[in-house]
Amino acid sequence: MSELAGFIAGLPKAEIHVHHVGSASPRVVAGLAARHEGTSKVPADPELLAEYFTFQDFAHFIQVYLSVVDLIRDAEDVRMLTYGVAEDMARQNIRYAELTVTPYSSTSRGIPDVAFMEAIEDARKSAEAELGIVLRWCFDIPGESGLPAAEETARLALDLMPDGLVSFGLGGPEIGVPRPQFKPYFDRARAAGLRSVPHAGETTGPQTIWDALRDLGAERIGHGTQAIADPVLLDHLGEHQIPLEVCPTSNIATRAVARIEDHPLRTMVDAGLLVTINSDDPPMFGTDLNTEFAVAAKLLDLNETGIAALAKNTVKASFLDDTGKAALTAEIDRYLADRRS
Repeated sequence: MSELAGFIAGLPKAEIHVHHVGSASPRVVAGLAARHEGTSKVPADPELLAEYFTFQDFAHFIQVYLSVVDLIRDAEDVRMLTYGVAEDMARQNIRYAELTVTPYSSTSRGIPDVAFMEAIEDARKSAEAELGIVLRWCFDIPGESGLPAAEETARLALDLMPDGLVSFGLGGPEIGVPRPQFKPYFDRARAAGLRSVPHAGETTGPQTIWDALRDLGAERIGHGTQAIADPVLLDHLGEHQIPLEVCPTSNIATRAVARIEDHPLRTMVDAGLLVTINSDDPPMFGTDLNTEFAVAAKLLDLNETGIAALAKNTVKASFLDDTGKAALTAEIDRYLADRRS
């Protein structure tokens, strides 16, 4: 391990764009596949999962992702998945994470809504007590499932509102799924105190980001890779310090960006945007948050001080309370100081 990689591995971190099912490690996915063997096309052999998780394009990624979603069939599956994700995060020194959860994908497949909430909350509380990681939830609408999914996601969020829920999002494909149609659901969620964090501008142009800002009241933008195509949008994002949840390896894996050398991260930073680094669906993309920080460090030519500053961006952009933000920021500063001494 290089000296910089060692620094990143030990760095206390936060993550704010990472998906619940998409974070299932090969160990967890293989266990679920074995549990449901004969009724799923997902391989139960961890070695075969790497080939299975090779995507032709974004549409193929969604297809594979949904096949893994289909492995989550009861509350025990939900609890096992959630705690397993927390374990993998804790090993990377992630102290705080906002996990994007798509409850509709589970409740529409027959998992009772109350049982689902109890499972994620039990895993969250156990992870904090046993692993020292604080988890919070973003409930997101699977855009490909349309307005019925939006209505159900809003119901699950607002009627059952688990203690860990902090935000409301919109994921899935952007092409053919215009953002403005979801305005009433975001209005209701925001009125109830949830923060707005839709995906936008990953596989479509800047207009999708404008729609997310104007119609959905977005406080952060998931991905936002196409923001660089609109100078006015760049100025707006920079002026208002609206954070971008950037996931470099994900953008390559889904073909949203052709090559890592072409990634717009440098342009975003040079434009004065508040950029955060995240892993999105890490095992599916053969990455983790430590790797994403290493990729960002190379793209931005960062040293240890620059990497620590990037980590503090995520803390700043998070929905952690002020006391928690101050504590995690101070921990990052202490870690950097100790490395220098």
